[in-house]
Amino acid sequence: MPSGTTRRGFLGLTGAAGAVLLGACSSGGTGPDAPRKGGTLRAVFPGAGAKETMDPHAQRQFVDIARHKAVFDKLVDLGPTLRPVPRLAQRWETNDDATVWRFHLRAATFHDGHALDADDVLYSLARILDPKGVDRRARASLASIDLRRSRAAGKQVVEIVLTRPNAELPSLLAMTGTAVVRRGYADPSKPVGTGPFRFQSFTAGRSFAARRFDDHWEGAAHLDELRILSAETEARANAVQAGEVEYAHEMTPTFARVVKADRKVRIIAAPRSGAEGIVMKTDRPPFDDPDAAMAVKLLADRARLVEVVFGGRGAVGNDMYGKGFAYYPGNVPQRERDVDEAHALLRKTGLLNKEVDFYTSTAANGFVDAAHLFAEQAGEAGLRVKVVTGPPESYYTDQLKTGLLGSHRCGAMPIPTYISDRLLTGSPQNASAWERADFDKQFRQAQSIVDEDQRTQRYGVLQRRIHDEGGLLIWGHPDWLNAVSTRVHGVKAAQPNTVDWARFDNVWLA
Repeated sequence: MPSGTTRRGFLGLTGAAGAVLLGACSSGGTGPDAPRKGGTLRAVFPGAGAKETMDPHAQRQFVDIARHKAVFDKLVDLGPTLRPVPRLAQRWETNDDATVWRFHLRAATFHDGHALDADDVLYSLARILDPKGVDRRARASLASIDLRRSRAAGKQVVEIVLTRPNAELPSLLAMTGTAVVRRGYADPSKPVGTGPFRFQSFTAGRSFAARRFDDHWEGAAHLDELRILSAETEARANAVQAGEVEYAHEMTPTFARVVKADRKVRIIAAPRSGAEGIVMKTDRPPFDDPDAAMAVKLLADRARLVEVVFGGRGAVGNDMYGKGFAYYPGNVPQRERDVDEAHALLRKTGLLNKEVDFYTSTAANGFVDAAHLFAEQAGEAGLRVKVVTGPPESYYTDQLKTGLLGSHRCGAMPIPTYISDRLLTGSPQNASAWERADFDKQFRQAQSIVDEDQRTQRYGVLQRRIHDEGGLLIWGHPDWLNAVSTRVHGVKAAQPNTVDWARFDNVWLA
């Protein structure tokens, strides 16, 4: 980002793809659809059992992220085009080589009455980067922050100094696990944030409750109370149909067909939301050999996977994350299925008629179905795939070490954030175990380029290398399907992990 650049506020912005935005509407008007105060909204998400947490720096599941979003705010969030937009930081600027950044804070108040200041931001960064901290999601991506030289340049100005140039710092501060907490915050069971809802209660794997915070910097929520629950797919479907909840997150294509004519429930469908695929462990045989990984990529009937697993509601993938997002190299030819070439590569690498484990789970809709369908497709070329199903509550952690093949998914995030989070040496979510020192160096060099056109070109080179050599088989980009009661007003489409996703502070009930 050029020095002195700022971003405009996010109100009124919507994305072309993604999950559900609850809100982004004004509170004016007196018509039948005008926002009104009061009521309790009940939202249900896929659960993660005892792994669920109220620590906003340890979040991994959508249910955690939604709860944290209600209670906390971030300095920066992602807009509909996956560009950074202001939240607690009203604006920011950088020096010429993107090594020193200044973030100017807005006036905001924590739920205990404490006024947000620069020291709260510095404390939050220190907590994220603490090497003794447990499961800090953003630690690796923010590792270039030099805390010793970063400082409060005034009560409402934070100066962040980096150990190396990084033109993507605002986007990295918008990723999951970067919420601003009150300085001194140490007990996740007693969360105090600046978010639109004040924490009431939380039971891992079950429920969360929060009340409206009238002094929120962006204005008070319409709802009196928000409850976020955890449940499996069938239970979510039954609950929204029975009127027991008003919002059900991440529904199946089958459910969308079932409720198509339902007058009490409607589906919000937004195309090309994130990515789904298969990861291969590239740090061990057989997939330390790029030819073996290429054989797997050539085995996949992508169109068939999209048709069966997504019910046709999605787009075919090309083994690179971020189709349609900034920095995506759209000129790379689409990889097609080639069983004969895959068979030849399996023979060349010694994999023909050998068995490999595919570790999957019910952690996300379609994972198990996709694994079994791919196993059938692989068998046509002589690769035997054994599907092993693990527990959903720990799947995303377990798969980092388990299985030669695994299920992969990711919601919306900037492509550089995806690479930083999943494809660098030491990345916390590097399920493909892709670790290449020269790739790491080239990525850091690309991050340091302030000129956006040049940076885009360099990211394209990196994406092509992932396409050709990496351990990712990105076979599809699904529509994001969520169910809402027709009692819920103010619902618009927004990409998951963006500022307008799960905006329960702006929704209202009829």
